[in-house]
Amino acid sequence: MGKKAKVVTLMLTVALAFSVTACGPGRADGPIVLRLAETHAADYATNQGNLALARLVEERTNGRVRIEVFAGGTLGDETAVIQELLLGSIDIGRVSAAPVAEFSPGINAIMLPFLYRDADHMWAVLNSPIGDGLLAELESAGLVGLTWFDSGARNFYTRIPIRTLDDFAGVRFRMMDSRLMMGIVDRLGGSPIAMGLGEVYGALQTGVIDGAENNLPAYFALSHYEVAPYLLFSGHLRVPELLIASGVTMSRLSAEDQAIIRNAAFEAQLAQRQAWDEFEIEVMEIIQRNPNVRITEMPPAEWQRLADAVAPLHVEFGVGHEALIQQIINTR
Repeated sequence: MGKKAKVVTLMLTVALAFSVTACGPGRADGPIVLRLAETHAADYATNQGNLALARLVEERTNGRVRIEVFAGGTLGDETAVIQELLLGSIDIGRVSAAPVAEFSPGINAIMLPFLYRDADHMWAVLNSPIGDGLLAELESAGLVGLTWFDSGARNFYTRIPIRTLDDFAGVRFRMMDSRLMMGIVDRLGGSPIAMGLGEVYGALQTGVIDGAENNLPAYFALSHYEVAPYLLFSGHLRVPELLIASGVTMSRLSAEDQAIIRNAAFEAQLAQRQAWDEFEIEVMEIIQRNPNVRITEMPPAEWQRLADAVAPLHVEFGVGHEALIQQIINTR
């Protein structure tokens, strides 16, 4: 396809997206119907937040605005959802912070390892002018940041006992294929190995790798506890999720309806966080009943040793955001 043909195709796509959106918010003979895309399953904790948003918006507009939630990736993966949000052919999306950092570079700073002391510290940052400012940065790209969702803390788990920084030496960990993720294990003294998530169970079972890392629900849902029973509560990463809206869609809504959606989104965050907490508690109870799982809680001094070991990554990946990182560290 020639360059001119590509431009024409893109213009037609955008025009179609505008017309589809106009058929929703612009209709006088029925409710405004907005589509919300969710890649996780319908019963996942993030989708509980989506459903809370839909319920609150419908209640507060007396049915004038309805949000239809499409879970399970039926509207595409997160990259596709973001592109559709930019066009306005999807109205709201729940996505991870990682792919959104392209449009708000400061988001990279909130995903650094050992940045947060605990969950309370992270939420004190996200629900503050720091988090609000990062959401606001999205608007210049045509996206509207509504609120943050929880995805818990990521922990290491292994086939062999890992309790201290010294135990990481030479241990082979599956990590996501990114310089930051690989750098975490490298700085801790281990050997990072990039590998698809679907390969991890077999690689742990056969000894190709010694460990991996993920949040607690994933550790359970993927049955990794069966082949990596040593769970270290490292909490080394907390990567939040976001609820974002299409700037195209929001611009076609009244100021009143925009305000209702924004306010409802924050309340949906509270519902999502509660659902996540309950989800983690349920999973933890199941794991603790398994006689083979061995859980290690890290003493603060040992956690700080790990944090100090990866501190150079804050410099390497925090270029241009040094003041923001310091603000986050200082937040109480």
